Amino acid sequence: MFKKIWNYIFGVKPGGHKKATEQLTIRERLAAFKNLPLFFKLVWQTNPWLTFFNGFLRISQSVLPLALLYTGKLIIDHVVNYTRAGNGHLSHVPLWRLIALEFGLVILMTALSRTINLIDNLLGELLNYRTTIKLMKHAATLDLDQFEEAGFYDKLERARQQNYGRATLLSQVFSQFQDFITIGFLATGLIVFNPWLILVLLLSLIPSFLGEAYFNAKNYTLLRSQTHGRREMEYISVIGSSDESAKEVRLFDLSEFFIARFRSISGKFYQATRNLELKRSILGTALAIPGSVGYYIAYIFIIKGVLAGTITIGGLTFLIGSIRQLGMISQNVMKRVSMVAKGVLFLRDFFDFFKIKPRIAAAKNPRPFPRPIKHGFTFENVGFKYLNSNRWANRHLSFTLHAGEKLALVGENGAGKTTLVKLLVRLYEPTEGRILLDGHDLREYDLGELRAEIGIIFQDYLRYQMTTAENIAMGNITEKDNLPLIIKSAKQSLASIIIERFPDKYNQMLGRKFNKGVELSGGEWQKIALARAYMRNSQLIVLDEPTAALDARAEYEVFERFAELTKDKAAMLISHRFSTVRMANRILVLEKGQLIEIGSHEELLEKGGRYAELFQLQAMGYR
Repeated sequence: MFKKIWNYIFGVKPGGHKKATEQLTIRERLAAFKNLPLFFKLVWQTNPWLTFFNGFLRISQSVLPLALLYTGKLIIDHVVNYTRAGNGHLSHVPLWRLIALEFGLVILMTALSRTINLIDNLLGELLNYRTTIKLMKHAATLDLDQFEEAGFYDKLERARQQNYGRATLLSQVFSQFQDFITIGFLATGLIVFNPWLILVLLLSLIPSFLGEAYFNAKNYTLLRSQTHGRREMEYISVIGSSDESAKEVRLFDLSEFFIARFRSISGKFYQATRNLELKRSILGTALAIPGSVGYYIAYIFIIKGVLAGTITIGGLTFLIGSIRQLGMISQNVMKRVSMVAKGVLFLRDFFDFFKIKPRIAAAKNPRPFPRPIKHGFTFENVGFKYLNSNRWANRHLSFTLHAGEKLALVGENGAGKTTLVKLLVRLYEPTEGRILLDGHDLREYDLGELRAEIGIIFQDYLRYQMTTAENIAMGNITEKDNLPLIIKSAKQSLASIIIERFPDKYNQMLGRKFNKGVELSGGEWQKIALARAYMRNSQLIVLDEPTAALDARAEYEVFERFAELTKDKAAMLISHRFSTVRMANRILVLEKGQLIEIGSHEELLEKGGRYAELFQLQAMGYR
């Protein structure tokens, strides 16, 4: 078994070859320690004063165990001397002073421990906040299609999982440095007595250390392999108990299905964890025996010195206490070394996430954005397909959205309408072809300026569990405190009629997740979302299925208002309702991601193609 551990740690197969890459070798695990300087930099940036004070207190505390042991030695030697000399021959004052000193050291150690624990908690909490914000900031820079990869989600989940683990790692690393200093002081006393005792103790601890390193590496490999499954467990847990899925869970009696699915996955994970921990417990006990043997070898050497008269009774207690504490601290260090090693492996996952870079690059010397747009957006043979997919979501798109024009996109589900919009706002980058704005490639413009000039509401808009004002301000968050603009936008989307009924008006909490929240109907939520589009004084407004949850009358009112408000602006509409798309200057018909027709409503009906067919099918439903 020991050979198996050795081979595993150093990545060697029985034949002498390196292990397969699915297991981490000692070189790979040592390489993970390179992230510790980055981690310390992150801790220091979190709060320099708390970090410095923590280190100072720990160094101070590391001296105290030796000081306590040596003070105890002096007390015992004084007591022995007093008993031998008789009560009247020696003053007791030095003894009481030593006892007072020991009492003071105990109080000091307690105070330092409490203070260090306080600082660890405060620093750990601040570190959690800082790393969470850092994750959120970096995630916001990445491309939309990266979020649509399962592999990316696994990396993001591993980075998120270590949020509280990083606070634990912080305490472990600091404690490790403190224990190393304490070991140095305790070892000094033993070296003075017999240097060979230190060597015996260290050699006896190696098997225990190798065992811990082996099982922590195994544990890391196991947890890493379970990332995808644990995400599935979390998903099942959410849909099995959330308000959004409650109706279907009860209506279709899905509870037992979700519970069985969760139990199946968790059962496999528990079985794997149990097997690993059982092996760790049995083997760990066996590998701890050499440590006990080394302790008693040192114990025998010291007893012989006492019997020979070379060591006093106080010296005996000092050395035995030093060995006992040295053994305990060394065991903790060995365990913590492997725990820190596992921690830095997870830390590697954290820092690896920040190595993921967006593929949509910002222009280094951006072209000034046209205000106003003179010619419009031109698609030149634009095609796009998702990563790891052979199917084109869009292909051979060539058309122009002219300045001030109202263009509608029509097509069956999966025709590529929403993908086209995402290409327009550079949430996706074309796989082939290019998109121009006033004759220049979109990539030549500043990405932030481009998106600021486009007001867009997708069909899967978010229902923020926040106040009404905050929900509307999401369309232009820089104006979150501009209540007049928020009210104006609500009036333009007709959401103001709903808001006026709320007890707290624009301060009303929406949704049921928090206290005093008010739930809205689908149509009411949609009007709130539409208000976001009006928050920006943008040159192009894009509405993706903007009235899907509205009744016919509400839809008519919304689009009457929309036509009025976008009189001098370009607009792009995606809708399955032909009563909506008729207001557009031109209608672009997509099928399987390709443009098959383009023209006005009347022109397309006269042509008698796909648009006319879809129009007639929908019209038949109203007869």
